[in-house]
Amino acid sequence: MLTVDYDRLRVGRGTRFIDVGAGAGRHSYEALRRGADVTAFDLDEVELKAVDGMFYAMEAEGEVPPGGKGQVKVGNILDMPYEDGEFDVVLASEILEHVPEDVQAISELERILAPGGMLAVTVPRWGPEAVCWALSDEYHANEGGHIRIYKADELRAKLEATGLEFVGQHHAHALHSPYWWIKCAVGVDKEQHPAVKAYHRLLVWDMMKAPKLTRLSERALNPVLGKSVALYFRKPF
Repeated sequence: MLTVDYDRLRVGRGTRFIDVGAGAGRHSYEALRRGADVTAFDLDEVELKAVDGMFYAMEAEGEVPPGGKGQVKVGNILDMPYEDGEFDVVLASEILEHVPEDVQAISELERILAPGGMLAVTVPRWGPEAVCWALSDEYHANEGGHIRIYKADELRAKLEATGLEFVGQHHAHALHSPYWWIKCAVGVDKEQHPAVKAYHRLLVWDMMKAPKLTRLSERALNPVLGKSVALYFRKPF
């Protein structure tokens, strides 16, 4: 389940790609399948061990084109151990809403991006996220949880303030918004609630089968209900 457009980011063989806040690695895996030189970067050492294991498994199964490679790195977005301009593509998906010092984090994302390179940032969209906050304090008021709700133009302004050039945006995952509203309404930890289980089965079925009906429906609903907003930037030469 990808949130960003890899064609727009021009990810291919040899692309120096870093997934900042990689988590379970879903975006890192897609970059590796395209033959990129991938770094999965995150604070969570346990999750990164699993990502590293998947990198090895993908290579063993022949899923990595020649020249592609994956590595993991534990670290903090506020002080990343990389040279200026070290990466051709920088991705920060669903991470900035967790970071109190978001301006400092954005500065780091811009710093490690090479001139002419592409940056993609995704965060929860304001409308669907505001519904979650209204339904449940537990959804966001916890250690490591969401500390702010961004409006897209506000986030865009923070990124453009670093000198990055905005090149476009889109919304994603409309079918996931109702799932989170249901969870917030019944209790975010009640995974066995019948409504939560039923909707989760629908999402898993959709991800596994990708039927035309749900794919077309989500595409039509994304501008209205998309759970995430993705913004794209280019670093000037």
